[in-house]
Amino acid sequence: MTIGIVKAAYIAAAILFILALGGLSGQESAKRAVWYGIVGMALAVLATIFGPEVVLSPSGWVVLAVMLAIGASAGTYVAGRVKMTEMPQLVAALHSFVGLAAVFIGFNAELELGRIHALIAAGTPEAADTLNALAGFAKVLAHKTATEVSILKVEVFLGVFIGAVTFTGSVVAFGKLAGKVNGKAKKLPGGHYLNAAAAIGSAVLLVEFFNGAGIWSLALMTLLALFIGYHLIMGIGGADMPVVVSMLNSYSGWAAAAIGFTLSNDLLIVTGALVGSSGAILSYIMCRAMNRSFISVILGGFGNTAGPAMAITGEMVAIDADGVAAALNDAESVIIIPGYGMAVAQAQQSVAELTRKLRAKGKTVRFGIHPVAGRLPGHMNVLLAEAKVPYDIVLEMDEINEDFPTTDVAIVIGANDIVNPAAQEDPNSPIAGMPVLECWKAKQVFVSKRGQGTGYSGIENPLFYKENTRMFYGDGKKSIDTLLPMIE
Repeated sequence: MTIGIVKAAYIAAAILFILALGGLSGQESAKRAVWYGIVGMALAVLATIFGPEVVLSPSGWVVLAVMLAIGASAGTYVAGRVKMTEMPQLVAALHSFVGLAAVFIGFNAELELGRIHALIAAGTPEAADTLNALAGFAKVLAHKTATEVSILKVEVFLGVFIGAVTFTGSVVAFGKLAGKVNGKAKKLPGGHYLNAAAAIGSAVLLVEFFNGAGIWSLALMTLLALFIGYHLIMGIGGADMPVVVSMLNSYSGWAAAAIGFTLSNDLLIVTGALVGSSGAILSYIMCRAMNRSFISVILGGFGNTAGPAMAITGEMVAIDADGVAAALNDAESVIIIPGYGMAVAQAQQSVAELTRKLRAKGKTVRFGIHPVAGRLPGHMNVLLAEAKVPYDIVLEMDEINEDFPTTDVAIVIGANDIVNPAAQEDPNSPIAGMPVLECWKAKQVFVSKRGQGTGYSGIENPLFYKENTRMFYGDGKKSIDTLLPMIE
């Protein structure tokens, strides 16, 4: 495959990736967008493998084929077994792979550059023959000028730094999302001063590395970057993990772009920039939805309380299925607010069936979706689309909030922080100032919840104690299934 064909394939792949990103912005076009991404990635992989820059021995091709088979098999296996409720931690895990790849490629580039410089310094006929026989990436390195080598060193250093931060940050995010690591924000004594010291130390090591200090400076910086990634994400509370996943997505994109500069691969640069910028934009949008500072997300360490929480008065009042069904049969307008609990209970099909029955009776039924509902951006939209809930009744928070005062019944299914009035009423709450779905303004509110716990983020919710709220305890799917026969 000639270099011209490879470049054309890269351009086509880049266009397909852009179309994929654009299509994912809407539910109706998302399925087509996924196929754009699949075809684009397949085209990119094939063009890279069979391009003129990849020169392998027969045994090298065997190793490559085995690695592709292992990767494809692992991906197929994971895709078949992972549930929708586990998608957030899967995404975090995949981000860690991108970061680790950036670290390995950066070290490989430095080691290969050192080998080539040793051959040049040797000046022997054998060394000259070895240099002339170089192919692929090694050949590119051998023909770089001193200025280009200096630029390469900066690219390698930044790529390894971003990759290392992404790797440990993603591993910690995976642990928190999977419940293997405590979801509360935790920092070592010194907090951000430790992160700042590690960042300054990395900057000093960049100067040393640029001036020829050797691979030890790269290795030491990697250790500091690994610590920064760990400490940044450990310092972020569970309520803000959706933003963390989005931010790590951005980090992985910039790591991929850095790899592209190191390997002189235009497609990696473009793809990395697309992922990095889109992840950063999404993080910014989510920060606005949570009333968080974008800078504080990058630095880590939000999600903590600012003082004692406001005292909650009243008590939780339970209701049975008969009571909920009676209210729904009498209601004219209903708003359903799904949360991560719906995903855990896999109740989306039951909720969709309840929606169909209510609409068949002429009732107005709509869904209110918070930008950070669940543990991944768009989590609830995907689940509802899977259950074939009509797109036109699934509304964003800003579109539906003003309708709660005229709504007869609001049903909260497995949601907590996104319907917490403490965001507006308690300045000391960890989510103070965060825009929320104001469901408590509806005439009646029913909360489908397993028990009286505070949920993943550990924040108490005054909604459960309000006079117009009734707690519909039990598994989300079983509770909704119990209601279905009671809807006349």
